[in-house]
Amino acid sequence: MRVATWNVNSVKQRVPRMLPWLDQRQPEVVCLQETKLADDAFAGLLGGELARRGYATAHHGEAQWNGVAILSRVGLDDVVVGIPGAPGFPYPEARAVSATCGGVRLHSVYVPNGRVPDSEHYRYKLAWLAALAEAVSAGPESTMVCGDMNIAPTDADVFDPDAYIGQTHVTPAERRALADLEGRGLHDVVRDRWPDARIFTYWDYRAGMFHQDMGMRIDLVLATAPVASRVRAAWVDRQARKGSGPSDHAPVIVDLDVAPDGDAGPVVPPPSAPAVGRGRKKLPQAP
Repeated sequence: MRVATWNVNSVKQRVPRMLPWLDQRQPEVVCLQETKLADDAFAGLLGGELARRGYATAHHGEAQWNGVAILSRVGLDDVVVGIPGAPGFPYPEARAVSATCGGVRLHSVYVPNGRVPDSEHYRYKLAWLAALAEAVSAGPESTMVCGDMNIAPTDADVFDPDAYIGQTHVTPAERRALADLEGRGLHDVVRDRWPDARIFTYWDYRAGMFHQDMGMRIDLVLATAPVASRVRAAWVDRQARKGSGPSDHAPVIVDLDVAPDGDAGPVVPPPSAPAVGRGRKKLPQAP
């Protein structure tokens, strides 16, 4: 079963890129973030195209901002929008949706940015992460949390730690909140797979940032042990960040083998793992 997560930074803008990507990569489950559409607009724009590709869809959106979705070809059951007990700012935002797909509880999440350390937005981010951690703790044994965490787990996950001093995404409190989430039994499957590689998932649109690989790793796939033990490939699809009209984030793709009871859907043979950055370890290019 192939699971992908992608902050598309506006579905409406990304349709010309996203549909061919689905056809090429053939994921069974896709978690989307920053769809920036209300539910009816998302269904009107993509419902037919996704149905023709065999995807059932759960979308939790709002006009212009935020928005998350799960697309699945291996079942879409027990859909829950939002996170129980999550704070609003001032009202609950469309930042989380969860469902059971192929025997795995999937959470597609778009963590608040935080804007400026010690601001109200920052405190909201930490409170939201605490609510997510509690929700994961109360969930089933086979769980994945996929999405834009808006936190780089360590200094190794930013191109230059000095460039982010005093900014959000790297502060000790944010990293502690992420570590607490992972401490609920979750594994960072990409970092587990590539412990010494230079890996980024986000590059600012400013000229040259992507081509110079001046990025951050803030899009994560976290999985409980029963799911993490099934990982056969985990990689960042840098090809999707290239060319015209890309998102500023690249998709993260994880291939799982079939669950012991056989309910996790078909296994798609992965392509050769793509390069996920340059630096400490060179990886082969994707097709």
